[in-house]
Amino acid sequence: MTYTLLADGTSDKILLPILTWSLQQQDVTPIVEQWADLSRIPTPRNAEERLITVLDLFPCDVLFVHRDAEAQPAGIRRRQITQAMSGINVRHIPVVPVRMTEAWLLFNELAIRTAAGNPNCTADLSLPDLRRLEDVADPKSLLHSTLATASGLNARRRRRLPVHQQVHRIPAYIDDYSCLNVLPAFQTLQDDIRSLVATLQPPPAPGA
Repeated sequence: MTYTLLADGTSDKILLPILTWSLQQQDVTPIVEQWADLSRIPTPRNAEERLITVLDLFPCDVLFVHRDAEAQPAGIRRRQITQAMSGINVRHIPVVPVRMTEAWLLFNELAIRTAAGNPNCTADLSLPDLRRLEDVADPKSLLHSTLATASGLNARRRRRLPVHQQVHRIPAYIDDYSCLNVLPAFQTLQDDIRSLVATLQPPPAPGA
C-alpha cells in the first residue's frame, strides 16, 4: 500500500511513523509512506485545488488528511475533511488529534530522553497521565519544555537546543503505540484504518 499524509504543517510529519505502525497492526505490507510537502509550490487557491495538487504530485492508495482539532470538536474537523474530499476519487482517512499531534508523543519517557540526547536522564519529566493527554492545553509547548528538561542542560544551553529536530527523533525510539488506544481520537483513527483495510481484503473464495 502507498499512502500520502497531507498535514497542517511540517511539524506534523511525526504522524508518519504512527500511521505506518497503525497499518502494520492490520497486517498491511508492504507500505510506502509519502509526505505531501507543498512548501515549494504556489499556494493552492482553495481546499479542493490543494487536494488535487497533492494527489497529482503524490499519487496513493490512501490519503490521510490531518487537521488538529484545537478548539473545535473533533467531529467538526472530520466533517470538514469529508466535505473537502467529496468528489475526490481516492480512499481517505481523517487524522484528527485532539488539540495537537504532539499529544501523541507525550507518553514515552525513554523515547523523549533519548531524543533529547540524554537517555540516562533522571530528572522528573512529570508527563501527563496517559488518559489525560487529550486534555493538555498546549501539547507542543509541553513537549518542547519536556525535551529541554530531559536534556539535563542549564538554562543558557537549553536555548540552543534543536528542539524541533528532537521532536522528529522521538518516533524513532517508539515501537509500540498501542497504549494510546485509551484516547478516543487515537482509537477513532485505528477504527477508521481497520475499516478501510477490511474493504481492501479480497472476498473469500467460494467454499472456503
